[in-house]
Amino acid sequence: MPFVTDIKTFAALGTGVIGAGWIARALAHGLDVIAWDPAPGAEAALRTRLANAWPALEKQGLAPGAALERLRFVSTIEDCVRDADFIQESAPERLELKCELHAKISAAARPDVLIGSSTSGLLPSEFYADAAYPERCVVGHPFNPVYLLPLVEVVGGAKTAPEAVQAAIEVYQSLGMRPLHVRKEVPGFIADRLLEALWREALHLVNDGVATTGEIDDAIRFGAGLRWSFMGSFLTYTLAGGTAGMRHFMAQFGPALKLPWTYLEAPELTEGLIDAVVEGTTEQQGERSLDALERYRDDCLLAVLEAIRQTKAKHGFEFAE
Repeated sequence: MPFVTDIKTFAALGTGVIGAGWIARALAHGLDVIAWDPAPGAEAALRTRLANAWPALEKQGLAPGAALERLRFVSTIEDCVRDADFIQESAPERLELKCELHAKISAAARPDVLIGSSTSGLLPSEFYADAAYPERCVVGHPFNPVYLLPLVEVVGGAKTAPEAVQAAIEVYQSLGMRPLHVRKEVPGFIADRLLEALWREALHLVNDGVATTGEIDDAIRFGAGLRWSFMGSFLTYTLAGGTAGMRHFMAQFGPALKLPWTYLEAPELTEGLIDAVVEGTTEQQGERSLDALERYRDDCLLAVLEAIRQTKAKHGFEFAE
């Protein structure tokens, strides 16, 4: 069965931070959006989030016809997905909830409409177990803020058709994203596996009194983070190997992996550690509101993305390379 890839109406189930980000991205690309979330006050909270995100999207450039007024909030799952050309679920990370939701979503949606889940680590073979037409069901795991960061990890389950994965990649590309096909179902996929390792070590450094949250963030912001934004880890280490390249780097620095620099397990989240993290991040935030901090983040991301795009073009690279 061919799957719909010419998207005009985007359905979003779950309108928290991630769901709202999807909605903002879809609206900015000139789509009609139908949203559903059963939480009290969800619609008002969504519209507030969209209003805060919209200035960044205007700076980035809106598609013809893009407008916040093209959002419609509905009260049932069926009304949300019935007329949709693409469906994105962004519900809380609870397996039983997602199983129940996808049974209802898939029963009400047209069989040729792709269904994506924003899960950050649950396996699609598990939460699509009771879905109708599971061959069209994928994971489309984005990164916050969804309306600006291009990466989306696309993962198929045991019953997902390869054609559905490719069709989902096409849809996400049409939304200005950089899809990354995760070849195997693994908890946490790719990016969150890497981020979890960094987060675990950061918590140990705070817990052991080695550094504050601000100092750890500085170590990333003014060091490796700058390189990661345009070159990643492996290509960076290739340069570190000099003219002999990666093989020399592995020979020279590989043995250091055996040194006990890092922890294999996360620290116990004691009240003392939680207090240290909360106090540190509160100090970092200062008097800035969360809305102001989001706008600052968005402006920085726009500037970084544009700088990378221009510099890559100058050197003959495509942005997605």
